[in-house]
Amino acid sequence: MSTQVAHVDPTYGNWRRPRRPGLGPFGLLGTVGLFGGIIIDLLASLVSLTFTLGLVVLQAFFLLPLAVRTQDGRNAYQLLAMRIGWFQRKAKGVTTYVSGPLSPRPGGKYRPPGLLSRVRVLEGRDAYDQPFGVLHHRSRNLYTVVLGCDPDGGSLVDPDQIDNWVAAWGHWLARLSSEPGLRGASVVVETAPDTGTRLAAEVLPRISPDAPAAARAVMEEVVERYPAASSEMHTYLALTYGAPPGQRRGTDDVVADLATRIPGLLAGVVSAGGGPATPLSAERIAEVVRVAYDPAVAGDVLEARAVDGGTGLEWEDAGPAAAVETATSYQHDSGVSRTWMLTLAPRGTVRAQVLRGLLEDAPGTRRKRVALLYRPIDPATSARIVEADRRAAQFMATSKRGLVQARAASEVRAAEQTAVEEATGAGLVEFSLMVTVTVDSEAEVADATTTVRNLLAGARLSMRPADRMQAAAFSCTLPTGILPWEYTLVPREMKEAL
Repeated sequence: MSTQVAHVDPTYGNWRRPRRPGLGPFGLLGTVGLFGGIIIDLLASLVSLTFTLGLVVLQAFFLLPLAVRTQDGRNAYQLLAMRIGWFQRKAKGVTTYVSGPLSPRPGGKYRPPGLLSRVRVLEGRDAYDQPFGVLHHRSRNLYTVVLGCDPDGGSLVDPDQIDNWVAAWGHWLARLSSEPGLRGASVVVETAPDTGTRLAAEVLPRISPDAPAAARAVMEEVVERYPAASSEMHTYLALTYGAPPGQRRGTDDVVADLATRIPGLLAGVVSAGGGPATPLSAERIAEVVRVAYDPAVAGDVLEARAVDGGTGLEWEDAGPAAAVETATSYQHDSGVSRTWMLTLAPRGTVRAQVLRGLLEDAPGTRRKRVALLYRPIDPATSARIVEADRRAAQFMATSKRGLVQARAASEVRAAEQTAVEEATGAGLVEFSLMVTVTVDSEAEVADATTTVRNLLAGARLSMRPADRMQAAAFSCTLPTGILPWEYTLVPREMKEAL
């Protein structure tokens, strides 16, 4: 007698949006202003009721915009600041970029624009004597190392193996919280239609001159038609480090320090199902950025690498010849791109394949990049955050009279589970997601928008277009280590208070 046990696919989740301090939608700054205004009104009422009424109207005029928020939590002041910044950039002409020998910039090079304009590339060798490139963000004194990997994929893989990979990836992210000097990490999955260059380079030179005409015709037809139904996928991991405060270290010391960390990072990626993983050289990083700005040269880059072993491309020539940023898109050389930003992660639990449709090649697009951004939090700060969330969830659940609402009870369970996991050694990581789609012309942007919306529905994600900041968002989805929270004019603490 035998019994069959039904297999249940494991689910994942328990992510929570950081709770905003303050009273209701006002935030910390609005709450302080609200109670401070009440005290001032009480004192003013002792002098004149008319004057007090005027103060109340004035306070309401400034405080109500803090209470009006969009779905992603932005208030009216933040929306106004974004529009003012856009009009200022447009009036100064910085939304248009021209490079090359005929541009007003000295040197005649094609440097990447925007947030990448002040980046320089260094190169070193790791413990295995492999060359690796280091992007030095001079404006923030940050250093980025890029790893490339070829994930195994989830097809024909046992669910238990997938669960082990997810657990190993969680351990790798938890390790980032203890990585000295790490400011953030990003995982970029880039997909594009297969150009057929690699297949042609592998098959055509191996056809024997004495082969029958029918066999030759079959192989040539395979080389011609197979790429139309296939796609290429590349995965990159960019880790950005900052110099320790109070220490002045030269670039050579930083490169040598990163060289000792790369083998351990690669081992963690491989154990998490990342497949063969290697650091990207300076030339390879320049090629990735060059193809992103000019998708039409993707086939030429692959052919040069297959025939000559490399392109010899330098960082100074990896940018576009011209780029124009509009309110809803970013035009660059042979492509037009639009980027979306995450506003709400899937509610509840999900299965391991939830992002599969979003990561696969999208028909009708030239290139698509999905970037997961991670900001590790140190263990001391993690303990304070989870305890504060736990107390806040319990307060919200017990403040309701009668039966506890289902959502409040779910918040309590999630906060309790997070506190237990953090106490047993798990790391706390803030994450976000960005999607960039590149098409051939402005007329195809509307169709690409519809495609992305359909993909987001299957992934249970809520995202909004990065309008009026498309150029910066485009740079964030490149594997170059651009961390959005490191480049904001308003400090992150102040933004959280809003």
